[in-house]
Amino acid sequence: MIRKTKSIRRPRTTRGPQRTGTIGVALALVGALALGATPAQAHDDRHGHGGGGGGLPTPGSPQTLATGLLGPLSLGVGDDGSSYASQNFGGFVTEVNRRGQQNVYAAAVPGSEISAVSTDGRRVLFTEGTPDGSSVLLQERDKRGKIRTVADIGAHEQATNPDGGVIYGFRDLAPDCAAQVPTEAGGASHPGEVYSHPYASTTIDGTTYVADAGANAIWSVDRRGTVRTVAVLPAQPLAVTAEVAAATGMPECTIGHTYYNEPVPTDVERGPDGRLFVSLLPGGPEDPSLGARGAVYTVSQRGKVSFYAGGLLTATNLAVSPRGDVYVAELFASRISVIRKGTTTPVPFAEVVMPGALEWTSSALYVTSDVLAGLPTGPEEPGEPGGTSMLSPTDSARHRPTPTPTPEPVPGGTLVKIPLKGGR
Repeated sequence: MIRKTKSIRRPRTTRGPQRTGTIGVALALVGALALGATPAQAHDDRHGHGGGGGGLPTPGSPQTLATGLLGPLSLGVGDDGSSYASQNFGGFVTEVNRRGQQNVYAAAVPGSEISAVSTDGRRVLFTEGTPDGSSVLLQERDKRGKIRTVADIGAHEQATNPDGGVIYGFRDLAPDCAAQVPTEAGGASHPGEVYSHPYASTTIDGTTYVADAGANAIWSVDRRGTVRTVAVLPAQPLAVTAEVAAATGMPECTIGHTYYNEPVPTDVERGPDGRLFVSLLPGGPEDPSLGARGAVYTVSQRGKVSFYAGGLLTATNLAVSPRGDVYVAELFASRISVIRKGTTTPVPFAEVVMPGALEWTSSALYVTSDVLAGLPTGPEEPGEPGGTSMLSPTDSARHRPTPTPTPEPVPGGTLVKIPLKGGR
């Protein structure tokens, strides 16, 4: 969605609107400018606490397991207690063993990004992709250290583009009004572009499910490397009021119409009933200016997509407990919220500064925090002129980080473990 903000931008290489170039840089910028507060101050008016009631566990004091991580946006936890965090801006996977030792577990080809880390206890899976999306591969490393390519996700997106028939933007503007919509926003409307940027994954019973923030879809990949489209997430409607038009620079003639943002799936997990749970950024500003519009959707085993819960601020990841409680990382709210089984309203569970990735175990929640720490906050890419973008800061979750940000970042992300006391 449309919003004037300084941004790092990349050359337009695919059809559809030009978008900001990195989730970390763009989120860091909008966090500083739009929220106008420290992360701990970024709360809405929800009341209550998730711990202790209705069978929920109570969160204990966080324990720091690792520091010095650069953009840890995805995470997997093994049965032996080892953790595997992507450092999206560094281009590698870091293993943190039970003794707290950090090791480089896998590294990308220079200039590529590693993301969408998950593990099934025997293998660690991750995606490796080039900044322009021309190559997007699902890789795995086994316990012997052998790395192999499982599937070419980018080729599947190129061949199928499952949201290619979806129209994003305005769908009912008169031609004279449509002509007034800024071209920086991609014009009045555009179809789903051919672009893949996997953001998170989960691996269960030999199948890896991938939340692709670029393709707006969920993929499944079996052991043989066959990629299938499980679901396409729905466009996210936003009614354009006078206030929205003024804030986003839209012409007055768009007031009263609906703008359909691209969905941005940020994680996928399987629940105890077999459904997939998907966290979603709604496109557009993720600061509170337009409300907490992040959501969780479910996907049935037959592929039916259903709305599950809303009211989330920057829902960057989720975890589902065996009893069906859904924990969600809310980046700009600096908290983990929980949607208790049988309810659809998220309530605060634990405060964590800028959480990124989240995994549930029977004894603890594993969370990456301070995930934007150390990242630059707004310089243009080398060789690009300054300027403004009409695009969503967080829509850039759909695009890869610049391999070498400027100025040189200082890794500041952490991995923490939050013990769970009582409940299940």
